[in-house]
Amino acid sequence: MRTGIPSRIADDDPRWLEMALALSRRSLGQVAPNPAVGAVIVRDGRVLGRGATGAGGSPHAEVVALSQAVSRFGADALSGATMHVTLEPCAHHGRTPPCADALIDAGIARVVAPIEDPDPRVSGQGFQRLLAAGLEVITGRYADMARQVNAGFLSRIQNGRPHVTLKLATTLDGRIATATGQSRWITGLQARRVVHLMRTRSDAVMIGAGTARIDDPMLDVRGFGDRAHQPIRIVVDGSLSLPLTSRLARTIRDAPLWLLHRRNAPHERREAFQGLGARLFDVRTIENGRLSIGDALLQLADVGVTRLLCEGGGQISTALIAEDVVDELVLFQAGRTFGGDGAAAVAGFGLKDLADAPKFDLVTTNRLGDDIMSVWRRNAAR
Repeated sequence: MRTGIPSRIADDDPRWLEMALALSRRSLGQVAPNPAVGAVIVRDGRVLGRGATGAGGSPHAEVVALSQAVSRFGADALSGATMHVTLEPCAHHGRTPPCADALIDAGIARVVAPIEDPDPRVSGQGFQRLLAAGLEVITGRYADMARQVNAGFLSRIQNGRPHVTLKLATTLDGRIATATGQSRWITGLQARRVVHLMRTRSDAVMIGAGTARIDDPMLDVRGFGDRAHQPIRIVVDGSLSLPLTSRLARTIRDAPLWLLHRRNAPHERREAFQGLGARLFDVRTIENGRLSIGDALLQLADVGVTRLLCEGGGQISTALIAEDVVDELVLFQAGRTFGGDGAAAVAGFGLKDLADAPKFDLVTTNRLGDDIMSVWRRNAAR
């Protein structure tokens, strides 16, 4: 779709939009609850400035790109230039003035942006402000890719919950541990490195209490340098059974630890974890005393989480799938089998009719050493 003053759509617009999308990906996991935006300013086929949303959501990508362009080429160079930006420029006063006004004041002539910002404070107003000032506004190109990059931000605004990615590392027969509970390591080094990259691009990583007790994980990011983004670590632990001596509890000063628990969890356990610096969330219960995943996700969204990576185990994976909140499923399969007495990746949820089985659409499949990685997204028909 194109809106605004009629003029030729530049043949190289896709090239600069791809660059802007690549810039936006660099901010994933670091900007919540804000969107991860990339911006590229071009004039006569030359890049004047580039920018991505800063850590914590400020400065905005457009402002970074404008500042870079002015410092390199002077303010006059911006007159008649095109801004390629991955999301509609904001039109409201937050911590910073509206980006739409900054583009107008700078003399930008064209704005190419794939999608509208659904935030009620923006929601088309940024585009309208640009059009009213005489700028050309082009939307629609690379819209699907832009939505995928900012799936977390969009989900929080439109669905009231984070975008949920479920990661499973299994054998060929769908097992995540042997009959004795051994699970390290099912997959190889290359697959594990990809998981750490997924963590850097997530606001938070979540596991169940059983996995936390058995594996005693850190859930941190390793192999990407000391300055790598460390996500919030979340444990779904109804009775607050996580040992106070666990690595998660002992490393709260290095990365946040949040615990989702029942409202009747022992008071002394609450006090102990709060004393260590953990953040606690009272989550309502549903049948059999299980925590409501829906309520948990709502609370996480309320405090700004947009991209949630779940790394199991079987019970929490089952709950996410059963409550139909898995947006993306990333499956790592190793070429080994554990047999029927191994721990299943997903427990039973009483499925009786094949037609009711949760369905996902295959997006990509890649080989990682001796393992296979496949990415699946929620079925479009659901």
